[in-house]
Amino acid sequence: MIVYFTGTGNSRYCAEFLAHALGDEAVDSFRFIRDGIQAELVSETPWVFVAPTYGWQLPHIFADFLRGGRFSGSRDTYFVMTCGSDIGNAGAKLAALCAQKGFTYKGVLPVVMPENYIALFDAPGQEKARKIIAAAKPTLENGAACIRDGRDFPTSKVGAIDKLKSGVANAAFYRFIVKAKPFAVSDACISCGKCADVCPLGNIRLGEGKPVWGARCTHCMACICGCPTSAIEYGKTSRGKPRYQCPAYRETV
Repeated sequence: MIVYFTGTGNSRYCAEFLAHALGDEAVDSFRFIRDGIQAELVSETPWVFVAPTYGWQLPHIFADFLRGGRFSGSRDTYFVMTCGSDIGNAGAKLAALCAQKGFTYKGVLPVVMPENYIALFDAPGQEKARKIIAAAKPTLENGAACIRDGRDFPTSKVGAIDKLKSGVANAAFYRFIVKAKPFAVSDACISCGKCADVCPLGNIRLGEGKPVWGARCTHCMACICGCPTSAIEYGKTSRGKPRYQCPAYRETV
């Protein structure tokens, strides 16, 4: 079974790609996380957990979801992490998580997908995004072959910089950067409520027809990138930047 967490669709795309390649099912963790439901899932095929990379680690809310859930059946466990460039030393944390859960860790597959973190970086335009997604397909095909054959994902060398990224830098990322306060909405808002609907933490409510952000935020960019009128900004850093949403895999085949 393939279980995924996504903000703007990159990890959903990869999960659906793998589900199609393996003849397996892809399960969205959104409902479990949003509603505080403990997952109770059973799979006789290997577990494949797919998520974006936040600060060179698995998103904390997805890691918490995995720790709190019950995953029965197969013990073989693969991770697929979408990223803009690299995942640092994320594998060490994943191996430790598997040890806690009684999983057999089969490795992590980094998949470079279009950048979506417009709170800090620029998202690509549509044409460039399509090329990046197309370039990711061989990586996903090789990953599917490993899972199908029961082989571990290939390992890569981890250096001191990678350890710093997934250690000190990740801690700083969550302490100093992951905040909802800079989010604001312009007069282009049409009060559709989509931002509130897509927030995995239920951190957005409508007040007098406009979104109001609470203190809980994971910086998934689902609200700002999913706004149909591009009315949401993240301070000054998102102004003028393209918004990015990955199409579902089934829409591209």
